[in-house]
Amino acid sequence: QVQLDESGGGLVQAGGSLRLSCAASGRTFSPNVMGWFRQAPGKERELVAAISRIGDDTYYADFVKGRFTISRAENTVYLQMDSLKPEDTATYYCNADPLGTTLTFRRADFASWGQGTQVTVSS
Repeated sequence: QVQLDESGGGLVQAGGSLRLSCAASGRTFSPNVMGWFRQAPGKERELVAAISRIGDDTYYADFVKGRFTISRAENTVYLQMDSLKPEDTATYYCNADPLGTTLTFRRADFASWGQGTQVTVSS
């Protein structure tokens, strides 16, 4: 089973930046796609960004385009978040899909989730 270890969240003022990290471990594999979801209180989990194994294909949700940048090194995925807004406040989770694509990542059947990392943006 894959273990996912997210870190880098915190409290930041609107307009500020944070960099999230997530290391996937526990199995010998290099997943095709890794990415970030987020879930705010009372809302469904939503896909934020995804990236292919070698980084040549990325997906960004419209609400983060131009502000967030996803990157990856082997089985670690990063999310650079700039120009943060209060509506970005959520728990951020990463995950990995061994065989999928950035287009299918949203609907992948993930076996497990990590603890997530809390991002709070104050106005």
